[in-house]
Amino acid sequence: MPTFVYSGKTASGELRRGEVQAGSIGQATAALRRQQILPSSIKKKGAAIALPSIKIPGMGEKVKTKDLVIFSRQFATMIDAGLPLVQCLDILASQQEKAEFKKVLIDVKASVEGGSTFADALKKHPKVFDELYVNLISAGEVGGILDTILNRLSGFLEKAEKLKGKIKGAMTYPVAVIIIACLVVTGLLLWVVPVFEDMFAGFGQALPAPTKVVVNMSRFLQHYWYTLIGFIAGAFVGLKWFYTVPKGRRIMDALFLKAPVIGDLIRKTAVARFTRTLGTMLSSGVPILEALEIVSKTAGNVIIEEAIMKARSSLSQGKTLAEPLIETKVFPGMVTQMIAVGESTGALDNMLTKIADFYEEEVDQAVEALTSLIEPMLMAFLGVVVGGLVIALYLPIFQIAGAAAN
Repeated sequence: MPTFVYSGKTASGELRRGEVQAGSIGQATAALRRQQILPSSIKKKGAAIALPSIKIPGMGEKVKTKDLVIFSRQFATMIDAGLPLVQCLDILASQQEKAEFKKVLIDVKASVEGGSTFADALKKHPKVFDELYVNLISAGEVGGILDTILNRLSGFLEKAEKLKGKIKGAMTYPVAVIIIACLVVTGLLLWVVPVFEDMFAGFGQALPAPTKVVVNMSRFLQHYWYTLIGFIAGAFVGLKWFYTVPKGRRIMDALFLKAPVIGDLIRKTAVARFTRTLGTMLSSGVPILEALEIVSKTAGNVIIEEAIMKARSSLSQGKTLAEPLIETKVFPGMVTQMIAVGESTGALDNMLTKIADFYEEEVDQAVEALTSLIEPMLMAFLGVVVGGLVIALYLPIFQIAGAAAN
């Protein structure tokens, strides 16, 4: 019968290493569990699992949410099938195509083999596994429901990425149209207007005011284009710096929330993210004070972050979660009322999930409304800008034609 070398922990947390005879890895795992030992690594004596060092094009890319979703789902399946933690990491690392993620998984595996908990091993890589991910994994390890937590995490990450994609999709179209419009106008001012200007010089008549404005804009762009580029670059850098300053970010975030149409979308997105994240953490066994602190950092808006931290402070003093949220007036009344009901019934995590489902649908509708509003506005903008340029260029011709007719 084959001999397997193992390492694992007892129910009291003591690290154990040794050998066990069994017909397969599955039988060895079962035998160790009967001895109340939770194995983290099992391999056949004299055999080692070698990781292939194959270089694949595209390695070294940043680890994306999609990669974490796939990793979490595969990990959950393996854990549920009874495979030891280290073996799961070994298999997933060997199958990973991205060099950066593969390196992280190998390091996590080494940390776990050295006696570290899975959560502590993940904590060493904050750029890949954020605080939310690590805390949920920690709760899963303590509660013995790691596979369940991993499935919840993958579902949560999928929903979060879907929500993020909808917002990006709504913004892509108008930004693309504005960029194209700017390029068209720049082309007209640099190459088309000078041709008309030479033609107007031969008319010997004063140009109409709109035509003068367009001609002067063309001259400025031809001779002082670097000034315009410098101004745009300076404004961009200045705004970016202003947003990094705490006071500046607070001012801009407050303006974002008050902006027409966009503000409503930002608020609904923040509510959906807040309730989904907090609901997932509470249902996974993370303490509510710790969960609120983590959730506040994922709010994406300082005003909303302050409201969540105020609620956390109130909760630590023995008050309810809903009361301070109502006082901040950041969250809609329906949200705070449902949270109050969830607290009173002891089903806050379920209520938060329901709120998240509702507000994710609200975000869908808000995105559609924003898209339908932006399209006619963009068409009007293009018509005024491009059409105005064309009319300004043809005004002198119409003027001369009218004078000749008289």
